[in-house]
Amino acid sequence: MTDAITIEIAQESGLWQDLDAIEALITRAVARAIDVAALAHAPGAELSIVLTDDASIREINAEWRGKDKPTNVLSFPQAVGEAIATAPMLGDIIFAHETIAREAEETSVSFADHLSHLTVHGLLHLFGHDHLNDAEAEVMEALEVRILAELGIANPYADAPLLREAS
Repeated sequence: MTDAITIEIAQESGLWQDLDAIEALITRAVARAIDVAALAHAPGAELSIVLTDDASIREINAEWRGKDKPTNVLSFPQAVGEAIATAPMLGDIIFAHETIAREAEETSVSFADHLSHLTVHGLLHLFGHDHLNDAEAEVMEALEVRILAELGIANPYADAPLLREAS
């Protein structure tokens, strides 16, 4: 639990190792995002995290987004607009281990830092942020960069067009 948010983590793939460390990393990233971005939420609001693999996220991505390919993270908000601030459930964030590991290696970033970034990215989606056009992307990326700096993580967008295209 962090800043009155209850984080429930479901491990759906054995690829995810050291769940205590993963939980601590996610909890820390969520807490910093909530604080830095001043994300209003109900006390005790629940956040669901699913740790899965490429095969599973590919199916979800195909069903819900019409994209028949794996992706690094998917977010499914449970409320929109002003309702977010009082919703008992914020939504679901789903992570795919293989894609995250591959992207981390390709960009020479640690798995932990990349997962932290994707946690922040996914959480911001739950709070209504998006990157469907350049203006939205600039706002969302700037917020991510501020939050990640608070976590001691370098700007992931500096030389990483892969991250812009992935989500």
